Amino acid sequence: MSSIVQGFTKSLAMTVLSEIGDKTFFAAAILAMRHPRRLVLTGCLAALIVMTILSVLVGWAAPNLISRSWAHHITTLLFFGFGLWSLKEAIFGEGESEELAEVEAELDKDWKAKNGATKDSKKVDDATKKHKRPFLSQFFSPILLQAFSITFFGEWGDKSQLATIGLAADENPFGVVLGGILGQALCTTAAVIGGKSLASQISEKVIGLSGGILFIVFGIQSFLSPV
Repeated sequence: MSSIVQGFTKSLAMTVLSEIGDKTFFAAAILAMRHPRRLVLTGCLAALIVMTILSVLVGWAAPNLISRSWAHHITTLLFFGFGLWSLKEAIFGEGESEELAEVEAELDKDWKAKNGATKDSKKVDDATKKHKRPFLSQFFSPILLQAFSITFFGEWGDKSQLATIGLAADENPFGVVLGGILGQALCTTAAVIGGKSLASQISEKVIGLSGGILFIVFGIQSFLSPV
């Protein structure tokens, strides 16, 4: 039981500090300003839950592919590496304004390409078609799929994903899954409800420094703990 709680708390803290203010956080916030929040939240959360489970499965399988000793040492190095990376980004990074501008530019390009001049003329037709669609086709709407794909591929290879893999290799996988999903749910819900204003009120540097210190603390604990 204690191993589940430890994996849960580590995963929750790591996820929250890694996800607030990153690209997928801003993407969810911007999409929620343009589309129904329910669809955006469902798509983003589904992508993050799938990504968390996949990452934990990879981390859980790692000790079975290589020795547990090697998995433990690699995880320790990952924590130190991500800690230094986060501290470097916090101190020398460009900040959330540039990252937000980049995400907005990418989504604006996609938005303009899909809408164009016929946007207003299609509003009535779209509303009529929506009422005629069966429930499942409304649920798996283009908006939901867009939110899912942007979030899923935006998280792929991100340091939070790699850190989740490392954490699952060294902690209880069940606890890591629960903590990761809860952390993702909290961050995504905050982003959809008011992420842009929330991000402007939270210091990117403070979040980055906190995340970096947390990773280094995890690295020290992993280094001192037995395999």
